[in-house]
This record gives sequence, C-alpha cells and structure tokens, in this order.
Amino acid sequence: MASQPDDGLGRDAESEDRRQASAFGKYAGVGLQFAVSIILFLYLGQWIDGRLGTDPWGMIIGVFTGAGAAFYSMYRRLMADLERDERARRKP
Repeated sequence: MASQPDDGLGRDAESEDRRQASAFGKYAGVGLQFAVSIILFLYLGQWIDGRLGTDPWGMIIGVFTGAGAAFYSMYRRLMADLERDERARRKP
C-alpha cells in the first residue's frame, strides 16, 4: 500500500480528508437541527394560536423561541468544538 504524503504536521492526506468529512457531517447536522427547531416551534405556536385564538402571536413567539434555542444550541456546540481544538493544539 502506498504511503500518503505528509502535510507537515504529522498527518497524512487521507486522515485529513476523513477529518474534514467528519466536520462537514457534524456541521450539516447543526444546520438540520437549526431548521427542525424553528419548524417545531412554529407548529407549536400555531397549535397554541388555534387553542387560544391568539393568532398570530403564538406563531411569532414560537418562531423566535425556536430560533433563539437553535442559535444557543449552535453557539454551545461551536464553542465546545473550538475549545476542543485549542486543547488539541496545546498538547505536545
């Protein structure tokens, strides 16, 4: 089996490709979670509007609540990944 060229940091090109594919999948999941969160809260707001007759306030509040929850979740995940990367860079 042929050896992959070294990238100068002790990683070969194949492991770098795997790392990038893994990161792509992880962040694609973040985007999907973002969309699902907004849609879920949108429908919850519409359901509340139908039950209480508060049209369109439940839907509006639902969308903003879903977006806020999605942004917070995305922020936490990105900060955790950033911290993990920083710790990995500091290791000798």
